[in-house]
Amino acid sequence: MFNLLKATMLAIAALPLAAVAAPASVDLLVGSYTDSGSPGLYAYRFDTASGRLDAQPWQTLRVDNPSWLVLSPDQTRVYAVSENGPGARDTVGRAGMLTLDAQHRLNLQGQVSTLGDHPTHASLTPDGRYLLVANYSVDTHPGGSLAVLPIDAQGRLQPVTQLLTYQASHVDPERQRSSHVHWVGFSPDGATAYASDLGGDRVYAYRYAPQANAERPLQPAPTPFLALPPGSGPRHLTFDASGRHAYLTLEMAGQVAVLDVDAQGALRLREVVNLFAPGFSGGNGGGALHLSADGRFLYAINRGGDDHLAVFAVGADGGLTLIQRRATEGRQAREFAIDPSGRFLLIAVQGANRIVVLARDPHTGKLGKTLQTVEVAAPSDLKFLRP
Repeated sequence: MFNLLKATMLAIAALPLAAVAAPASVDLLVGSYTDSGSPGLYAYRFDTASGRLDAQPWQTLRVDNPSWLVLSPDQTRVYAVSENGPGARDTVGRAGMLTLDAQHRLNLQGQVSTLGDHPTHASLTPDGRYLLVANYSVDTHPGGSLAVLPIDAQGRLQPVTQLLTYQASHVDPERQRSSHVHWVGFSPDGATAYASDLGGDRVYAYRYAPQANAERPLQPAPTPFLALPPGSGPRHLTFDASGRHAYLTLEMAGQVAVLDVDAQGALRLREVVNLFAPGFSGGNGGGALHLSADGRFLYAINRGGDDHLAVFAVGADGGLTLIQRRATEGRQAREFAIDPSGRFLLIAVQGANRIVVLARDPHTGKLGKTLQTVEVAAPSDLKFLRP
């Protein structure tokens, strides 16, 4: 008996850490675009042992165009932007708060206007006092903006108290006639907020100082912006754990910008790396990007006709080396997420109305075969919940 117990313990010790630590089943929240016939929000269960996503959601909730979801740190609330604007059923851009109970059931508690069209991204401030919202605004007027919404003691959103607007670069006569704020978020230390403006080819930086002005907590940083190559169209930004390196997708160029970050939070462009293969001459659409949990690999999507996911190894100096390009298996892959075990990567393929589950090797970072495809109308965001 002792030998059997010892052998079992040794076998468990030999398993990869992620395989031991990950729960057998976790919940996955999915945002979507409702002009496709989707109800809005979905909750699925995902098996981290087999990599199987339930074919049907265990909960759906009617919310207009909840294209981006933000979880509170204690996982009791979800903030969802409704990417509404001219042409949508609801023409008012909104942000809403949903409660999340112990069984992970969602309930919408109310919405407020973001004072802009097509809100497409949002982030909580590190102290949880505000939700920052990126109003993309497809149309030239009013153009993109960054909205600051206070949060009350019950977690409910309050009306916008600060609205920041920007100028377009006009390099591309169609896509850069006005500002298009596509992402907003914070440095790892929480001191600096950033907003990427696809229409202006800039990333703006702000000091977060609510103690100085509670209604206008964002103030321009000493280095107020980083200018990107003309016509490149910055989209999503992510930082490594040290906060010294950052990576930015350039949507219109189909590239990733490698950035260095100084002690004051100022960004400096080091290099740009192509997401597309040599000789590719089709359309580009650099999109979502994420680092693996261990920071060793960066994943970035290129849409627009290329429709591949690029995998990079991250060097000690923050530099990138391409190690793989993997088809996303459909047009307009809007977002993706690595599951808690690190052994699977899920892609929300908006244009193909599906979620694709891929195998992932945590040691090499490479993506393997397609394990499953689940039909979901116009998925746009994926967020795993802790059990």
